[in-house]
Amino acid sequence: MDLRGKTAVITGGASGIGLATAKKFAASGANLVLGDIEDAPLAVAVAELRADGAKVVGVQGDVALEADVIAMREAALAEFGAAHVVFNNAGVAGGLTIGTPKKIWDWVLSVNLDGVINGVNAFVPLFLEQNEGHVINTASEAGLVGVAGMGPYCASKFAVVGLSESLFHELAMTGKNVNVSVLCPNFVRTRIHESERNMPSELVSYNENPMAEVARRIAKDAVNSGIDPADVARAVEDAVVNNRFWILTHEHSALRITELRLEWMRGGPSPMATLWSASES
Repeated sequence: MDLRGKTAVITGGASGIGLATAKKFAASGANLVLGDIEDAPLAVAVAELRADGAKVVGVQGDVALEADVIAMREAALAEFGAAHVVFNNAGVAGGLTIGTPKKIWDWVLSVNLDGVINGVNAFVPLFLEQNEGHVINTASEAGLVGVAGMGPYCASKFAVVGLSESLFHELAMTGKNVNVSVLCPNFVRTRIHESERNMPSELVSYNENPMAEVARRIAKDAVNSGIDPADVARAVEDAVVNNRFWILTHEHSALRITELRLEWMRGGPSPMATLWSASES
């Protein structure tokens, strides 16, 4: 897809990977609809992009709510007359597998998984009708391997990978010019480790859990050691332009994790045990 004159809707568009991709798409001539739950950062992002000459509108909303995602689609149609790309990118992290309250699980899954489902439901019928469109779903390398301390997050990202693969096969069966990519990055310098800033107020007390605090500190150090979001944005644009399904920003580690997973299935050690052993040698 040539992005010039096309319209892209990006959730989680006010920061991190979403904002970096918005800048990249704008530089390629795309119109933009940015969705984000945080109103003030969204206004700043829209103003910054407009100052650089981009055609962009912002829509405050929660991707966990179907009506809010539909509102983003309607904003694209009202402002630009079309939508050609949806980047289901908004995401949060939080919670260990053991001892995390069900309400935390529900929150993480509602954003990371329901947000993608809502994006697919809102945009894919439109794309099929117009015989043009591209869906990008943000998963993670944590959607390729389970990681201690990240149960809800891994569960949501594994689900996004599976959903995206199923969507790939279903779209192929239609014969239409509608495609899908799944983004599986390793660590990227975003604010994912500060997800509690958007946590429902009734769940905030969970952050006082000592184990949750330890997990946040580890996540912060890991995220801050990651790659720049602009590097991810370049990979996302390449996938849209060249119709690639897998977006592996850390291809070596993603492939190695998958190889180790296969060895584990054949009776070898777990991928994490192998990687930890390698890091200590």
